[in-house]
Amino acid sequence: MSLTLYELAGADAAVRFSPHCWKARMALAHKGLDAECRPFRFTDKAEIAFSGQGLVPVLVEDGTAISDSWRIALHLEARHPERPSLFGDGQGRALARFVNAYADSAVVAPLRPLLTLDIFLRVHEKDRAYFRASREARFGRPLEELNSDTARNVADFRAALTPARTLLGDQPFLAGQAPAYTDYALFGLFMWARCISEVRLLEEDDPVFGWRERLLDAFGGLARNAPIGVADAAA
Repeated sequence: MSLTLYELAGADAAVRFSPHCWKARMALAHKGLDAECRPFRFTDKAEIAFSGQGLVPVLVEDGTAISDSWRIALHLEARHPERPSLFGDGQGRALARFVNAYADSAVVAPLRPLLTLDIFLRVHEKDRAYFRASREARFGRPLEELNSDTARNVADFRAALTPARTLLGDQPFLAGQAPAYTDYALFGLFMWARCISEVRLLEEDDPVFGWRERLLDAFGGLARNAPIGVADAAA
């Protein structure tokens, strides 16, 4: 069995900050599968042209390419049913899909203005012109203005976590007593922030804080030990 995972990387190739790539990495760890993790940068579209699109993560298993973190999770579950389940049952899969959509809409919205400048300061030099132009077109203002209201964005982010916080007040993981893809779908956003930003997202008495700590320690500290990017002052 051959597994290769293409992941978004910063100027330091060891820094992998994409939330979607982290979903895939945690899913692989949950299944007990080892993959060769290859760095990919925003302007490296040709390197994954074989996948038929230009975004990561891309997982290649024995010559078959699968893109999109949700589709990767479904592939791993179907291809390796003998290994620990990412979903548990049909209801678990439905819950994971819901949390994935919730994370990628309601929770990600206040994070984008908080993190975009931090990302720019940590991407490879060859990516900076593309990243600035594409993000300034998306937001309609210079990158340097995006985090002008950090306190409000952090407050909005914490408010968006209310459904997860309510559940985590009664159980250690969103999936129950042990983590599953339901958890990784949201946790990927926290790794996005952790790998490229110093902003304090949570207070220690928040149930979400304890949940994040438990997932940082999962799989032998896979996430906790991940390299963190350093801003390039010359960017």
